[in-house]
Amino acid sequence: MIKMIATDIDGTIYSLSGGFSPKVRECINKLTQNGIKVVLVTGRMHSSAIHVAKELGLNTPVISYQGGLIKDINNKTLYQRNLNPEYAKEIIKWARKNHVHINLYIDDKLYVEEDNETIRYYVHDKHIDYTVCSFDSLEIKDVNKILAIDIKDAGRVTSWVDELKLLYPDLYIVKSTPYFCEIGSPEAKKSCGVEFLCSLWKINKSEVLTIGDQNNDIDLVQAGGIGVAMGNGTEELKKCADFITDTVENDGFVKAVDKFVFNKCLN
Repeated sequence: MIKMIATDIDGTIYSLSGGFSPKVRECINKLTQNGIKVVLVTGRMHSSAIHVAKELGLNTPVISYQGGLIKDINNKTLYQRNLNPEYAKEIIKWARKNHVHINLYIDDKLYVEEDNETIRYYVHDKHIDYTVCSFDSLEIKDVNKILAIDIKDAGRVTSWVDELKLLYPDLYIVKSTPYFCEIGSPEAKKSCGVEFLCSLWKINKSEVLTIGDQNNDIDLVQAGGIGVAMGNGTEELKKCADFITDTVENDGFVKAVDKFVFNKCLN
C-alpha cells in the first residue's frame, strides 16, 4: 500500500506550457483526502517551492534545493545540508574564470552578479526575488547551493558537469535540466530528503512512490519502492525507473497514481 508520494515539480506535475493541469490538481486533492502524504521534492529554492505547496493545498514538509533543505509548512527547518563555504568560494572563482553565469543561494536568498537574460528567464513565473551584487560583498556561508546556467547551450552545461565532477568528487553535481548544472553538498540529494521523512514518519521504502523527469531525479526514483519516470524524462532516468508513465503534458503523474495507488488501468 502506498502511503507517500514524493514528486518532482517542474516537468513532472508542472508543465511550462500549461502549469498545473486540472487533473493533476484533482489527483493531488484526492490523494490527500485519502490520507496519502504528497511531498514536493525539487531543486527550487524553498521560498519558491512553498508557493507551489500552498497553491496545491499541501501541508506536508517541502524538500527543496535537491534535498539540501526540508522545512515544514510553518517554516520550521527539519533538515539542512549546506554547501561547504570553501568549496563555494572555489566554484565562484571557477565561474568567473570561465565566464559562467551562476546563481548563488545563501540562506534561501538568491544572488547574482549581473542582471541579464539568464536570471530573468530563470525567475519567470517562479515567485522569486533576487539581488544583484558582487559576491565579494557577501559573507559566503549558509550556502544552500550554486546553480550554473546556460540557457542556450546544453552541451556546454554537460561539459561543466563533467569538469566539476572531476575537480570536486566530494560534491553533488548534476544536471537538473539540459541548461542547469546543480552544485551542492553530497547530502543534498532528493533521496536524502525522502529517506529523512520516511524515518520521521516510520514509512517503509516499499510504501513510497517516487516520480520525476530529469537526471537529478535518478536517486529520487531509486529511493522509492515504486520509481516512476515521466514520458518526457531523460533516457538516463528511464533506465533506472520501475515504470515509465506518460508525459507531463498528458498528465503522466495522474496516470501513474491511478495505476499504482488507485488501481486503474492506463488508457
